[in-house]
Amino acid sequence: MLLILLALVVTAGAAGGAYYYLRGNPDAAAKAAVKPPQDPIFVALEPFTVNLQPNGRNRFLHVAVTLKVSDIKSQSQLVQYMPEVRSRVLTTLSNRASDSLVTAEEKNLLATEILTVLNRPFAANLPSAAISSAMFTTFMLQ
Repeated sequence: MLLILLALVVTAGAAGGAYYYLRGNPDAAAKAAVKPPQDPIFVALEPFTVNLQPNGRNRFLHVAVTLKVSDIKSQSQLVQYMPEVRSRVLTTLSNRASDSLVTAEEKNLLATEILTVLNRPFAANLPSAAISSAMFTTFMLQ
């Protein structure tokens, strides 16, 4: 009787080991399922120089803007519609008063406005470009 019980325990252990071996390591499968972070995609726009709204004297703003997009499709859409992208940014920049671009919060607000205008669809049948942020790489106010 003891011999039969011992044989059953050994057989169950061997079956369990074989099942684990043939099924694979669940931790390795979970690690393989986690996707590595995607490299960021940036689209640099040519620098802009605009006259600002008069506030008693002529002021100029020179900025370079870089956009961070979520995917290659959005990147190609921005490149395809670059004249409209530049026009939207130029209009947004030139409608500012020079005294509204002094603090960091005001610059962040301008970046948010640029992001909002560029996330609108460029054509009626197109989805919006997936732009996650607009960053100033150059910002000179004179």
